[in-house]
Amino acid sequence: MARWLEERRYDGAEFDADRLLGAKATSIAAILPARECARTIGPILESIVPLHGAGLLDELIVVDADSIDGTAAVAREHGATVLSESALRPELGPARGKGDAMWRAVGATDAELIVFLDADTVDFHPGLLIGLLGPPLVDPSLALVKGTFRRPFALGDAVREGEGGRVTELVARPLLNLHFPSLAGFAQPLAGEIAIRRDVFERLSVPVGYGVEIAMLIDALGLAGLDALAEVDLGVRQNRHQSLRALSAMAGEVMVAVERRTDGPARPAFPAFRPRPEGPDPNELWRLRCEERPPLAG
Repeated sequence: MARWLEERRYDGAEFDADRLLGAKATSIAAILPARECARTIGPILESIVPLHGAGLLDELIVVDADSIDGTAAVAREHGATVLSESALRPELGPARGKGDAMWRAVGATDAELIVFLDADTVDFHPGLLIGLLGPPLVDPSLALVKGTFRRPFALGDAVREGEGGRVTELVARPLLNLHFPSLAGFAQPLAGEIAIRRDVFERLSVPVGYGVEIAMLIDALGLAGLDALAEVDLGVRQNRHQSLRALSAMAGEVMVAVERRTDGPARPAFPAFRPRPEGPDPNELWRLRCEERPPLAG
């Protein structure tokens, strides 16, 4: 672990666009799964489009979850290719969640390096993308790179440093420490900022919901080994904070994805209790999304 921490943790600030353009020897697609992100997708794309125009990216794709707030229109206005998640592989029916959208989107591009970015980041800047692309472009032996960052928790006017990422600290990292200790050095195993080689992604079984990020990390370890995985520090990042009710569902799906990878049962979707926002009954049933899409490589 000490050697990995020394050799496979990068500082995103050490990379710049000119250096990466000189090192680029593969096609790159940036994919942003988006659901009701009209407020944030515009500023994000304003940071990315110049890099696309300069040739660092070959494709810039927003996969919209049929948002009703105008996300798709904003993304088109800013120059992105917009795909409806459910229009990709329509024979499978409506997309089941973030992981399903990611899986379908990769099937719609031929790029050899896939970069996933969250569409709800409120303080995005070009350095986030440049930093994430840096390690896999300068080191072709890297199969998967995850972003890491400090996550403050903002509540009204109060900001608590380091208190963001509740599911990460309370669920994901304890599970990795317990079952996959070689991955314990990843500070943000649920980060949506991921760069992954196409030939690796195509061999992954992909959870349709919130289990996708941790499943990708665990499965890439098995396919490529720890030395082919890396983490890059992208500074400070803030996204919109979800309610405890929403995080309960997220935590459940993360746990199911890890359980499956510890030789646990391959569960179908099943109902679970989570907090009810109002009413006399404190609980409501929520159907955890446990399905996984098969490897694209067949």
